[in-house]
Amino acid sequence: MRPSVKAVLALTCLTVSSVSLGAQTLTIATVNNSDMIRMQKLSKTFEAEHPDIKLNWVVLEENVLRQRLTTDIATRGGQFDVLTIGMYEAALWGAKGWLEPMTDLPASYALDDVFPSVREGLSVKGSLYALPFYAESSITYFRTDLFKDAGLTMPEQPTWEQIGEFASKLTHKDKEQYGICLRGKAGWGENMALISTVANAYGARWFDEQWKPEFSGPEWKNALNFYVDTMKASGPPGASSNGFNENLALFNSGKCAIWVDASVAGSFVTDKTQSKVADHVGFTYAPHQVTDKGSAWLYSWALAIPTSSKAKDAAKIFSAWATSKEYGALVAKKNGIVNVPPGTRASTYSEAYMSAAPFAQVTLESLKAADPSKPGARPVPYIGIQLVTIPEFQGIGTQVGKSFSAALIGQTTVDQALAAAQQTTEREMKRAGYPK
Repeated sequence: MRPSVKAVLALTCLTVSSVSLGAQTLTIATVNNSDMIRMQKLSKTFEAEHPDIKLNWVVLEENVLRQRLTTDIATRGGQFDVLTIGMYEAALWGAKGWLEPMTDLPASYALDDVFPSVREGLSVKGSLYALPFYAESSITYFRTDLFKDAGLTMPEQPTWEQIGEFASKLTHKDKEQYGICLRGKAGWGENMALISTVANAYGARWFDEQWKPEFSGPEWKNALNFYVDTMKASGPPGASSNGFNENLALFNSGKCAIWVDASVAGSFVTDKTQSKVADHVGFTYAPHQVTDKGSAWLYSWALAIPTSSKAKDAAKIFSAWATSKEYGALVAKKNGIVNVPPGTRASTYSEAYMSAAPFAQVTLESLKAADPSKPGARPVPYIGIQLVTIPEFQGIGTQVGKSFSAALIGQTTVDQALAAAQQTTEREMKRAGYPK
């Protein structure tokens, strides 16, 4: 006889006061990334172990997921029991009391095993509001065979200008070979995640210390000109529609010589079942320019429970299972150790994992170096490398992302896009009452 929800909660030291003895269904909202799709498949193991808990999955594209979750939690709609969110939402929604604190986790969860920077990014005033499924920095992927054939050598610490030069030499559009693939899809968590790190590397910042936007400065102009010019010259067609998944598909199909994006893609680009170039991928650090501060992001996709959920205890059992060392062991057994969700636990980076995953060292060092409290060469009033942790950023970042996407496809010039970004951001910050 399998244990009931009540018995499981008792074993894991969780409160049982609100648990129904009948079966419960959890509605889980998650993003359509490969690791989450794998979690959905492997969750059959969880359901077998917990027959009183049924799982209903809602898998959405990143921008759509964020929009749906923001609307639901702000209105206390109660559509979802488990939310896949990032550090931005965990900090803001936790502070508003919209998320359940992740307390009373079983000793076997080994919370101390989770990297401190990841725990801190998902906490507010010492209270943890989400459990990290995976964490990532941004790194550079490149085709070792194409570099060798062209007589090029990728530095361990490349600059963006060097990346642009390599991309130009490795672009052969008649063969559908593009020197570089970067995010172009508009969104605060899409193109702006990447472009913000480029801007940081060029010495730019979103706001000065008095919360005044700085898009009119030379640093942003240099960064955005580089991004637009390089993508027009060496990027794929239709880049304004490309986010993480689209660029991953392009890279795996052999059409990108260089790709700078999330370190979590390491296991996908080296997987021979989905990558045509698995044997020819090199890994190095995200490019810097005038500074390396803020040149690589820190982010975590994590599982959180809204206070509007009517199945909080069951939701906590699932969230703890999906982010546990045991889940990592299950992934290693079913799909290979290289596919264990990266970036969250020190124990993941064992000798076996480090030797099996050629991207592991770069990922680990990048995660250690990323400091959201110091995202640039100059002081800032905010926390965040590829984002600004204030409620207004979701709207501002998306509007700026649309302006920059328009510049990428030639609807506007870089100067016009920056002027629009400055005007939009000044207006929204004034409306919100900054400086506060």
